[in-house]
Amino acid sequence: MLLDGSKTDTSALMGKVVLVNFWATSCVSCVAEMPDIAKLYTELAPKGYDTLAVAMAYDRPDFVQHFAKTRALPFKVAIDNTGSVAKAWGDVKVTPTSFLVNKQGQIAKTYVGKPDFAALRGEVLALLG
Repeated sequence: MLLDGSKTDTSALMGKVVLVNFWATSCVSCVAEMPDIAKLYTELAPKGYDTLAVAMAYDRPDFVQHFAKTRALPFKVAIDNTGSVAKAWGDVKVTPTSFLVNKQGQIAKTYVGKPDFAALRGEVLALLG
């Protein structure tokens, strides 16, 4: 479920290049990479790029909402209340873990830890065509 109360599923990712980022407010690396994720999203969203930040099940929803609001995150943020989203993406346990998904809905690249954002930008642009 997204912070705004709406729901989304993987079919909503089709036709776009999407970064799905699993994170937690208690994860120092996750917090450190959020400005770079936001910057990339803001730059490339007009070209068909999207971002979905998925907060881990152990993260307190009030912490996630506060973080997203105070940082003015420009992309969709979801809370994985049950852990089912992390499980569906290969049983993600380590944060940050991000998946770059191509327009066909396939995982093009997986990042465990903070990615090299210059390289990620290049990969996104290549997938956008």
